[in-house]
Amino acid sequence: MGDDNLSAKLLHSREREEQGENNEEINLREKLADENKKLWVVAAPSIFTRFSTFGVSVISQAFIGHIGPTELAAYALVGTVVLRLANGLLLGMASALETLCGQSFGAKQYYMLGVYLQRSWIILFITTLVILPLFIFSTPLLILLGQDEEVAKMAGVISKWFIPFVFSYMWSFSLQMYLQAQSKNQIISYLAFLTLVIHVSLSWLLTVKLGLGLAGVMSSMIVAMWIPVLGQLGFVFFGGCPQTWTGFSSSAFKDLGSMMKISLSSGVMLCLEFWYNTILVLLTGHMRNAEVALDALSICLNINGWEMMISFGFMAAAGVRVANELGAGNAKRAKFAIVNVVLQSLIIGTVLFVLFLLFRGRVAYIFTDSLKVVKAVADLSPLLAFSILLNSVQPVLSGVAIGSGWQGIVAYVNITCYYIIGIPVGIVLGYALDLHVKGIWIGMLLGTAIQTLVLVCITIKTDWTKQVAVARERVSKWRMPRTNGSENDRQQLA
Repeated sequence: MGDDNLSAKLLHSREREEQGENNEEINLREKLADENKKLWVVAAPSIFTRFSTFGVSVISQAFIGHIGPTELAAYALVGTVVLRLANGLLLGMASALETLCGQSFGAKQYYMLGVYLQRSWIILFITTLVILPLFIFSTPLLILLGQDEEVAKMAGVISKWFIPFVFSYMWSFSLQMYLQAQSKNQIISYLAFLTLVIHVSLSWLLTVKLGLGLAGVMSSMIVAMWIPVLGQLGFVFFGGCPQTWTGFSSSAFKDLGSMMKISLSSGVMLCLEFWYNTILVLLTGHMRNAEVALDALSICLNINGWEMMISFGFMAAAGVRVANELGAGNAKRAKFAIVNVVLQSLIIGTVLFVLFLLFRGRVAYIFTDSLKVVKAVADLSPLLAFSILLNSVQPVLSGVAIGSGWQGIVAYVNITCYYIIGIPVGIVLGYALDLHVKGIWIGMLLGTAIQTLVLVCITIKTDWTKQVAVARERVSKWRMPRTNGSENDRQQLA
C-alpha cells in the first residue's frame, strides 16, 4: 500500500513537472509570437522602405552605368564620398529621435514626440546649410583628396544635382524616426513603393526616350526623393498621429542646446560608421587603373548595400523595441527583444552569405557591360560575402545602442576599431603588401569584426534594470515643465 502511495506521488509529481514544462513552453511561444509581432510591425515596413529608397540609387546607377564609365565612376565617387558624408551626419543626428521618441512613447508621454520632431527639423536644417559647401565645391575637394581629375570634374556636376536631394533628408529621416517610434511606419512603405515605380518610369522616359542622359536620371531622382516627404508630412499634419502631433509649438525652440548635444552624439556615432566605407573608396581612387577598381568596388558596395537595407530595417526595429520597453520600465522584455532581433537578422545574413559565395561576379552584369569590371567584382566576391555576414549583426547592435542612448560610448568604440585598427591595417595590406583593394577591404573587415565583438560584450554585460532607471531619468529630464510654453502646451502636458 505504501509503495502504491509513493508511486502515485511520484507519478503526480512527474505530471506536475511535465505540466510546468509545457506551460513554460507555451508561455515562451506566446512571448515569442508577441515579440515578433511587435518586431515585424516596425521591421517589415522599414526593410521594404529602405529597399525602395536604396533602389532609387541603384536604378539611377544602372542607367548612368550605360551612359559611360566616367559618369559611373563619378556617380560612385559622389555617392560614396560626398553624399555619404551628408547622409551619415543627417541620418545620425535624426536618430536621436529614436532614443527620445521611443522612450517617451514607451513612457506614454505622447505629446513630447511632436515637440522633439520640430526641434529635430530646426537642428537638421541648420546642419544641412553648414554642409552645403561640400556639394558646391566637390570637384576641388575630390582633386585635393587625390582623385582622378576627369572623374572629379564629372563628380562636381553630379554633386550639384544632389543639393535638392540632400534638403529632402532633413524631412524624410526625422519623419521616419518619429513614425517608427509609434510603429506607424506602414505609410512610409506605401510611399516608398510609389516612389520606386515613378522613378523607374520617369528615368526610362527622360533618359532612354527623350535622350536627356545624366540630367534625366538626376531629375528623376529629385522627384523620387520628395514624393515620400510630402506624403509623410500630409499623413502627420492631417490626422495620422493624433496623439503625438497637435500642431506647431513654441516649445520647439526651447532647450535646443540639449537636443543638439544628443543629436551630435548620434551623428558622430553613425558618421564614423558611414564614413568607414568612404575611406575605402578614397583609398581605392589612388590605386592603379582606378576607374576599373572604383567601378568594381561601387558595384560590390551596392550589392552589400542591398543586404544592409535588411540590417538597417532590423536596426530600426531594435532601436524602437529597446527604447519602448526601457521607457515602459520592462528590462526583461528589452533583453528578450534584443536576443530575438539579433538571431533573426543573423539567420538571414547567413543565407545571403552562402548565396553570394555561389553567385560571385555574375550579378555585376546588372550594372556594367565591361568584362574587366565583372572580373574585378568576381575577385572581390568572397570579401563581399563576409561583409554581408558581419553586417547582419553589427547594425542591429548599433540599433540597440541607439534605443538605449549609448551613442557617445559607441562613437569611441567606432573610432578605436575603425580608425585606429581597421584603416591602418588596410593601408598596410593594400599598399605595403601590394594586395590593392582586397588588402584595404580585409583591414576594414577586421575593424568591423572587432567592433561587433565589443558591442556584443557591452550588450551582454549591461545591467538592463539599471538602464530602465536611466531611461526614466532621461524621459523625466526631457519632459517640459507645465509652467513653460503656451496655454495649449500646458493643456497637452496635463
